[in-house]
Amino acid sequence: MRPSSALRAILIAFLAVACIAFSPTARADTGSISFTVVKGGWFIGGQGGKGTLTLHGRHYPITIGGLSAGLVFGGSVTKFRGTVSHIRHASDVAGTYGAAGGGGALGAGAQVMVLRNEKGAVLRVHGVQVGLQLNLDLSGLVIQMK
Repeated sequence: MRPSSALRAILIAFLAVACIAFSPTARADTGSISFTVVKGGWFIGGQGGKGTLTLHGRHYPITIGGLSAGLVFGGSVTKFRGTVSHIRHASDVAGTYGAAGGGGALGAGAQVMVLRNEKGAVLRVHGVQVGLQLNLDLSGLVIQMK
């Protein structure tokens, strides 16, 4: 390689690394989240609850609400814990998350969800569900900052 070609290759490599380092995804954070949801329904269901987002040592109160339609019977309480990633600010967790799924609880059971909102935030949570419920539905979950 000639010196100018080597210098050009080094400059291109440096620019590529700089673009990756300063891209919006590279600046995205991950926080922890926990919330409790009460869900109930008969064909059409509703859910609501509250919880906390923790990001950089700060705690942000959140509220949960939503509707579901399909085969929904019974009621349950689920305590979720997990992470929310691809956020730049705590407010990025707020938004609408949609899901299609199914499950059930007779007494106690486990539940896992991976959802994405319109801002690109990815919610990965797991929890223990207690109640008597059977569902095969489409549902929407809305998270709001208090």
